[in-house]
Amino acid sequence: MAAMVGALALSACSTLIPRGAPPVQPPPEQPPVSEPAPVEPGIPQDTERHRVALLVPMSGSNAGVGQSLANATQLALLDTKSEKVRITTYDTAQGAAAAARKAIADGNRLILGPLLAENVRQVTPIARAANVPVLSYSNNIAVAGEGAFILGYTPNQSIDRVVAYAKSRGMTQFAALVPRGLYGERASDALLKAVRKADGQVVSIQPYDRSRASMKAAVDEIPDSSPYQAILIADSAGNAALAVPMVRADRGADVKILGTELWNTDSAVGDNAALNGAWFASVPDGLYRQYATKYRQRFGKAPYRLSTLGYDSVLLAVRVARDWPVGEPFPTTELMDEGGFVGLDGAFRFNRNGVAQRALEVQEIRDGNMVTISPAPERFGE
Repeated sequence: MAAMVGALALSACSTLIPRGAPPVQPPPEQPPVSEPAPVEPGIPQDTERHRVALLVPMSGSNAGVGQSLANATQLALLDTKSEKVRITTYDTAQGAAAAARKAIADGNRLILGPLLAENVRQVTPIARAANVPVLSYSNNIAVAGEGAFILGYTPNQSIDRVVAYAKSRGMTQFAALVPRGLYGERASDALLKAVRKADGQVVSIQPYDRSRASMKAAVDEIPDSSPYQAILIADSAGNAALAVPMVRADRGADVKILGTELWNTDSAVGDNAALNGAWFASVPDGLYRQYATKYRQRFGKAPYRLSTLGYDSVLLAVRVARDWPVGEPFPTTELMDEGGFVGLDGAFRFNRNGVAQRALEVQEIRDGNMVTISPAPERFGE
């Protein structure tokens, strides 16, 4: 605020004072006017808590999942009753690089997010230059490293887990339908590695565009001379449900349908009757159901399944904060604990590349419900 002080010009004059009048008293001295405190740029300083930035989309097409992640971080702070961590949200939809620069200028020593791989690529070099680690919610392992850690659910771990379970049930020959694009390529590589490790055989991998006609053509391209016991459909539950009747018509009802971690993010996966009996591997759901109930009570709507990543990232920050001096750089070495961490999504730990290795369970879609048929280990090494 600017205060303007006007100068009064006093003219000298002589004044006649009536006889017997009281003497004129000099005016009382006025206390000095204090200058207003300067306004500091940015958000107020906080010397008692760790400054942590949350970089998620709060506007645009992904605003819903971004808001759900932001809500989850606040719920985690309330549940832990932590008074050592302060979270400030920055909107990546307005520019991820600009959000990162603002977060660092505001004094944040840890970044949670971003959500999208392309945003991680923009944020990482900016954060690395400031010695600020990034705990991203992306599932693209290609953006891990250089100070960026990946918390998202990756297809390679999901595929490896469900293939190992299928092998334990006597299945050794596998086929796959994969969508064209990066996810399909990653799923194909993961399947080849998982089946090789299980001493099995991949008889055919067929790509397709996301259309019914292209799916039908991909199923027809699998040679009749190549029998298989299980087929991986590396796509969303909705798209997989379109392909299953084609597979059944071509190979019969005995072929086991396998899915990926994408199915666990679909709240309506059990409603697809075509997927009845299918298997997929993902993070455990036991604690998620309790979390979803609490989230709905507080925010009046259901959370996005991915929002648990926000909750668990805060649990991780709160745990590290016990031995993290306020104002000091985040101790990245604490993230490499071989014993790992436990959150809503079960046990996880970071490998040397900065990717979260997760303890996964195998679920079966059974009469509209998801039933755990192979539980996740509670700790690593179990």
